[in-house]
Amino acid sequence: MGAKRFQAILMGGVAPLIIGLSASAMAQEPAPQGAAQPGAIQQSPIVQRIEVTGNQRIESGTIRSYLPISPGQPVSQIVIDSSLKALFGTGLFADAEITFDNEGTMRVDVLENPIVNRVRFEGNKTKEDKLTEELQLSPRAIYTRAKVQADTQRIIDIYRAQGKFAATVVPKIIELPQNRVDVIFEIDEGPKTGVAKITFIGNEEFTDAELRKAVLTAETRWWDFLESNDNYDPDRLEYDRQLLREFYTKQGYADFSVVSAVAELTPDREDFYITFTVEEGPQYEFGKIDVRTSLEKVPGGSLERVIPIRQGMQFNSELMEQAEESITYATGIAGYAFVDVQPRLTRNPETQTVDVVFEVNEGPRVYVERINIRGNFQTLDRVIRREMRLAEGDAFNKVLVERSERRIKGLGYFSEVEVTEQPGSAPDRTELDVAVTEQSTGSFQVGAGFSSADAFIVNFQLEQRNLLGRGQYLLLDLSGSSRTRRARISFTEPYFLGRRLRSGFSVFANRTDFEEAGFVSDSYGAGLNVGFPVSEFGSIGLSYLLRQDDITLEIPGQQTLLAGQSPQDILVAGASFTLNGTNTVVANRCDFLTSSIDPTCDSRGKRLTSQIGYNLRFDRRNDPIDPSAGWRFDVGQSLAGVGGDVNFLQTTARGSIYQRLPFDFVGALKFDAGYVDGFGDDGVRVNDRFFKGGNRGFRGFDVAGVGPRYIQCRSGGTRIAGTARYERFDGDPVGTLCTNTVDRAIGARAYAIGTLEAKIPLPTPPEQGIRAALFTDFGAVGVIDEDDKLLNQNLLSYIDYDGNGVGDEPVQDDFSLRVSAGLSINWNSPFGPVQIDIAEALVREEYDEEQVIRFSAGGAF
Repeated sequence: MGAKRFQAILMGGVAPLIIGLSASAMAQEPAPQGAAQPGAIQQSPIVQRIEVTGNQRIESGTIRSYLPISPGQPVSQIVIDSSLKALFGTGLFADAEITFDNEGTMRVDVLENPIVNRVRFEGNKTKEDKLTEELQLSPRAIYTRAKVQADTQRIIDIYRAQGKFAATVVPKIIELPQNRVDVIFEIDEGPKTGVAKITFIGNEEFTDAELRKAVLTAETRWWDFLESNDNYDPDRLEYDRQLLREFYTKQGYADFSVVSAVAELTPDREDFYITFTVEEGPQYEFGKIDVRTSLEKVPGGSLERVIPIRQGMQFNSELMEQAEESITYATGIAGYAFVDVQPRLTRNPETQTVDVVFEVNEGPRVYVERINIRGNFQTLDRVIRREMRLAEGDAFNKVLVERSERRIKGLGYFSEVEVTEQPGSAPDRTELDVAVTEQSTGSFQVGAGFSSADAFIVNFQLEQRNLLGRGQYLLLDLSGSSRTRRARISFTEPYFLGRRLRSGFSVFANRTDFEEAGFVSDSYGAGLNVGFPVSEFGSIGLSYLLRQDDITLEIPGQQTLLAGQSPQDILVAGASFTLNGTNTVVANRCDFLTSSIDPTCDSRGKRLTSQIGYNLRFDRRNDPIDPSAGWRFDVGQSLAGVGGDVNFLQTTARGSIYQRLPFDFVGALKFDAGYVDGFGDDGVRVNDRFFKGGNRGFRGFDVAGVGPRYIQCRSGGTRIAGTARYERFDGDPVGTLCTNTVDRAIGARAYAIGTLEAKIPLPTPPEQGIRAALFTDFGAVGVIDEDDKLLNQNLLSYIDYDGNGVGDEPVQDDFSLRVSAGLSINWNSPFGPVQIDIAEALVREEYDEEQVIRFSAGGAF
């Protein structure tokens, strides 16, 4: 009998299926005994074996696993059609054919899709990395015509987003041996199409210039070479419509709408004219505000108090969003993980008010099924997961999701962090997608810079803030300037022994020429630290420091020998000196016996400091990088005297509060305070005191320019009669008139400095990294040991340093109010950070040192 044959062929996407018996065989041969007679129901043939041919890379067993049929099962047209669909659904095959013979053999003949050997670009000026990361095709990927077409269109879309609408892309395929291909995209980028003009029609309350600042698209200006949004992008234009609506609804225009947004190509086809047609409508105020809730633990009245909306305020869509967040947060604290907040708005055109009702109900219970992390090519998953406030299986809580996003962003490893919700496998399940964009966390830097405080600076720095993707911190820092030389190695493990226990160590050696205070400090030592959380928003750190200090006071002095005296009679033992003439001894001022009461002479020499300390921190800022709301508070103490040669207790506290202000300003109130005191008959050494001003805080004053000072006569001077103020000593009203004084800071034991700051919204794009703020600093710096004021009991030390004819005490210490105000500008420029502080001291003491402009800049090369 002729062969019974099932056949299916798929060529070019068309699959004709032929199933049946050979007609000639049925006519010439009688049906054998037991065979099915005409008209009887025939059974489907059974597959005895499956043979695979034509495959080169893919194993036959793998191809068989794709088929919905196996030996011992009946074959039919439906089964064969499903088998072909399954094969082509893998994307691995360019062609496939399935045949079945009367021996029960099902043959699968395939033609595999080639493998991409490499992907190349020709004619492009755009970096290849920006193109390849958007493509489906890559080396060792499966080649298909559909992928080539999709990638071609994606490249064109990328160039259109850059404003190059004339860009063309032609793909070419080069066949190679072993069923491989090279894919070449020939690109003609064409000219960049800019934006010649952005105009608005229908706007009466705001000018075109004001509205241009509200949208992202910018007009092309030849001088603004840093602008990246000065080209036409259809997607960005849609986003601009949304930005315009947000701008108007924040100003109270609840009926605002964008009628149209049209882009027209200029006649020379080089630029676009963009026109927005808007309808502003009237400006509204908030009317009646009500919160209705079915939650037993949280009444509506208590929720009304937490929302930032009150009747009579100007309508603001941003305040509506803040109100929803406040309600969600408040109910979350009360234990409601699932709440549904629905604002209902009723516009009253006749009164131009908007009544708002917030309906708050308990929502359906939803649980976190999975947490998916994407975009972390270097950072380990566990580094991100341990910052999540939710785990798989936990009840979903929006407050905890937002908190997790802030904590991940606060790591500083990612330029972008976004946590989104996705439907789970069931209505009560949800998945969290954590999408991150990694940024550079390591640097190898040889740098140079300039600052008004340190003059020329050079440094070598090796830093990795995310070592091996484990979140560990490593720093090797070697730097030098006209004032300092520093070497430091530091390492921190944020999760020691797999627990929320931060630990680390540092080793350092520093030399500082503190010319404002007249001393040179050589310090070297090591420190250990551990830290752990005490609450969701708080942590405590413990530390130990062992430091060897060698203080050298470079203070010149001279004294005239009296009759019969030798230099050894007026100097400490072993002091170095020279003779100026026959009777004037020139030496370090602290080496003269009569100068033993100098405010800093006791600090000379080597001391070993053994110090323990703690630091308690709470952080409730809404953004750890660029906060606009919330607060932060730190308090710490250090106790020196656990061994060593130095005894003191130092306490410091600092904090800040941030608040959004009208017109996109961000206000901040900051404070910084400290106090140090010696014990065990020890004073406070000069290097352990507080020096403020310049880069040490309190803008408007020079480095160490505010606080206690010791004023001396540089040269010359005549004895003058003083005032009654001298009589409290020995009745000898004799002082020294000196018009050529020299003074030096001697440091303070206490300070308290506050700052009021307003961050200014700038018209520059955020990616340019320019920030500006208006500020005022105010506070007091002072308090020294009583022994440091002994010079004030020596009448001969009084000098008239301000030329008013009245002698003044040489050691000046007034814990009095100082005030400064000014402008601060920061620019994260392409060649390094630049900071300019312009400040004026409004309230000061006569002996304070001012600094109007403070500038610093530097970068890596």
